[in-house]
Amino acid sequence: MKIIRMLICIAVFHGLCNNAFATAIVFDGLDCFNTTNDSDLTTTGLLIQSKFEVTEDLGQGMYRLSLTGGIPRFVNTSGSVCIDHVTALGYFASGSLDFTIPPQPLESLDATGYFNGHELIILVNSIVTDFSAGRDAFTSFHTSRIQTISNMLIFDYNPQQSFFSLKRLIRNKSQTQTSGFANTLPFHETLFPSTNGIGPDRPQVLIPLSPINYLLR
Repeated sequence: MKIIRMLICIAVFHGLCNNAFATAIVFDGLDCFNTTNDSDLTTTGLLIQSKFEVTEDLGQGMYRLSLTGGIPRFVNTSGSVCIDHVTALGYFASGSLDFTIPPQPLESLDATGYFNGHELIILVNSIVTDFSAGRDAFTSFHTSRIQTISNMLIFDYNPQQSFFSLKRLIRNKSQTQTSGFANTLPFHETLFPSTNGIGPDRPQVLIPLSPINYLLR
């Protein structure tokens, strides 16, 4: 059984199991227009590619991946699909004292994958801000709303046509924000482990109504 699994892995990842080669899976689509609303599938009309590239073989079916381009956005009630490249990749800020440098959008993001020869599971996490931080003329203030976003993509492998078909996406968003008065403690802290952007919610389980097939590259 171990030999069969090894042969499958070699056939799929073209030698990746021994770290000799890097490979990737890609999905071509249209860029999402709305960068914040997960239910808005309107596109900009611009072509974009979602790409997961293997950067390291960790053994026992585990891989480190690099995501570029974003991930597909879809809902359970429509067959439309666009590629979300903003919230899927998120932002980075080093905490520099140079306040003229805002958080910068990322061009790539680390991810982790597990492949057993039949099913591929990829986990990718991002963090975004709404840039809403501010204060009034007196002493009240509020930070930006910060969301951490976890996306778990579950694929079936089609060996006959050499592609990975996305069958489920599990998304969870958490949110934190602090507000209050500079000379008064305690501050008001909002922490939602799971949210829809407005209030507490549950993680989403999304099933695409139209094929989303990632091709081997």
